[in-house]
Amino acid sequence: MPNESLELSFLSIFSVLSFFTFLIIYKLSDKIFGKSLYDDDFDKPQSFHNQNIPRSGGIASIFSFFIFLFLNDLLFSIIYFEYLFSGIGLFLIGFFEDIKFRLSPKTRLILMSIFLILIIKIFSLEIRGVDLPFLNYLLSFDIILFIFILLCFLFIINGSNLIDGFNGLLAFQLIIINGVLLSINLDNGHQLFSVFLTAQLIVLLIFLLFNFPTAKIFMGDGGAYLFGSFTSLNVITTNNLNPEISSFFFCIILFYLFFEVFFSFIRKIIQNKSPIKPDRFHLHMLFYKFIKLKFSVKDCNYLNSLVVNFTYSLLVLPSFFIKENGLLCKYWFLSLIIIYLWTYFRLNSFLKKKIDI
Repeated sequence: MPNESLELSFLSIFSVLSFFTFLIIYKLSDKIFGKSLYDDDFDKPQSFHNQNIPRSGGIASIFSFFIFLFLNDLLFSIIYFEYLFSGIGLFLIGFFEDIKFRLSPKTRLILMSIFLILIIKIFSLEIRGVDLPFLNYLLSFDIILFIFILLCFLFIINGSNLIDGFNGLLAFQLIIINGVLLSINLDNGHQLFSVFLTAQLIVLLIFLLFNFPTAKIFMGDGGAYLFGSFTSLNVITTNNLNPEISSFFFCIILFYLFFEVFFSFIRKIIQNKSPIKPDRFHLHMLFYKFIKLKFSVKDCNYLNSLVVNFTYSLLVLPSFFIKENGLLCKYWFLSLIIIYLWTYFRLNSFLKKKIDI
């Protein structure tokens, strides 16, 4: 087992290198890519800013990841190949959008699915020990397991991209999720994987320095896809390494990312809209409008991120104490669905009475 002082020294050096990676890429964003990397489309549904901001957070993140892999291989002789290949592939799919090489939502979804199918197949990814007997039986069939893992990736990756519209919203969400995963793996002695999780948290925290409360850079689609794929792999790995933890506990901590996509998909179909095109009626957007209207706050971009993630944390926190009880985790997961729906429809009803949304 690696020496703790070595791990701390490694992470300290990585933190410094990662910070300067972000700083350099932030300073050179316009020089390398010109204005193509700047988010100046203020009329798109998911836009809540009014200044040109470079979408270079994803570039800085993936370079930081390369630095980590290089140092980690030197010290511990470990390369996380599934993360390397999935990260590069998903980042590039999103990065095309960041540099305004427009791909339709349908094309991106197809490319993402094809690439994830290859990753699942090449690295023989699996999910062990699901707390539903009938689902466990179904997952014994390779094709169903394959589809199930693919859907898990797609929900989390697209959920990450969907909520990446406010300063700090996605970063705080991922910090909470991966912080919980880190706590579980540390408690159960999975030191090397814990080092990797800590490195991801370091990158997210450094990104926050450039994104919150005032945005100097955005994560971009490339960054959202990158961390969405990493978080999916983190959850799968943690689930498999810690079989005593209920699989529904992981459903709980991923609830917001997952259910935001699922509910939005169903909602848009019912409203005769394209389920894969963005609109302004997601829960975090309703929260933004509510805060702005109710409290007469002119600029509540960053405040909305705090409110959404604080609420999410309060709802998820109790499950940490029942994480090994599958039955209670199932009931808590169902409770979160009810709370989400009640909150969404109450906010929507309130806003319709006050303004034309």
